[in-house]
Amino acid sequence: MSRTTPSVTKRSTSQQVAKRAGVSRSTVSLILNNAPGMKFAERTRARVLQAALELGYVPDAAARTLASGRTGTVGLIVNHAEHLLVDAFIPQVLYSLIKVSRERGFRTLVETPEDVSQPDVYIELVRAKQIDGLVVINPRPHDEGLRQLNQEGFPLVTLGKLREAGGYKAPPNHSVSHRTGVREAVRHLINLGHRRIAHITFAPLGYGSSDRRLESYRRTLLMADLLADPALVRRGNHSAASGFAAMRSLLAERPYPTALFAGNDTIALGALAALHQRGLRIPEDMAVVGYDDIPTAAYTAPPLTTVRAPATEQGRLAGEMVLDLIEGRPVPNPRLLLDTELIVRDSCGARRAAYSGEKGHNV
Repeated sequence: MSRTTPSVTKRSTSQQVAKRAGVSRSTVSLILNNAPGMKFAERTRARVLQAALELGYVPDAAARTLASGRTGTVGLIVNHAEHLLVDAFIPQVLYSLIKVSRERGFRTLVETPEDVSQPDVYIELVRAKQIDGLVVINPRPHDEGLRQLNQEGFPLVTLGKLREAGGYKAPPNHSVSHRTGVREAVRHLINLGHRRIAHITFAPLGYGSSDRRLESYRRTLLMADLLADPALVRRGNHSAASGFAAMRSLLAERPYPTALFAGNDTIALGALAALHQRGLRIPEDMAVVGYDDIPTAAYTAPPLTTVRAPATEQGRLAGEMVLDLIEGRPVPNPRLLLDTELIVRDSCGARRAAYSGEKGHNV
């Protein structure tokens, strides 16, 4: 009985690509691996790329790393895995970072550490030579692992700032102006006449950007000579479900608040659902303002007033920063603070008040 040997498609080689393009093997390797500091005529580069495409040539990953000294991979750390499931903001950042990385010839490796309190989470990726650079979303303010990598000169960018102390200089980073965005949102509610304004954070205590939004909420109320009542603050945990539960808890207060500033739009979605379940009208019984301006915010019932934080811009800038560091280019603005914008829709009642000629209290 004869045995049929399965056919195996033979892989193309760099020598075949070189022959078709009319160049040397080393030229093929340098062009396909984006070797740093090497320049070739565009016609030569185009011939090599076309030959590789026609032959279906894919460089071996290990060989590519040896040839260029790079993996061609950018690491992205999302410190809380649940973000990817419940927070619509993070996927927008991820999308634009992947896009800019791909345009510049890099892949993106996404990691969601189980225990971000251990600095080895970041160190292991670097020591294993799996990535050329690292982007971290919402780092812990005192993260020794990131500090160590930064001091070693590893290409590192954070969305959110590491604390600078004792001569330590934080890596390139950018964030949105939490204080300005929150102040504008809360002032807007005060100007509409609200005095009992509640807040649901989008994360537990100790989460940097969430804590900064809470502090700005309190500060804005105090500056308007209003009580920052602890009884009107609840802690969310990234999900709409936590916003739903927090709003139900707030509705047990007597009197309950007349307005809510939600720590982000995902929390606001849950709060809106809780209000609808109780048969309360929005904004007549309670005004609601969110934060982020996720794509679904314009399509809630009613459409959500929110603070626009440029998620896709943050992802793009983070990608450009870390790729510039990898390629040895100067980063023009290593400390960027992006502007926010209040987007007024129907959930706060401002449009209705303007239409009816009602006046609030200006602060």
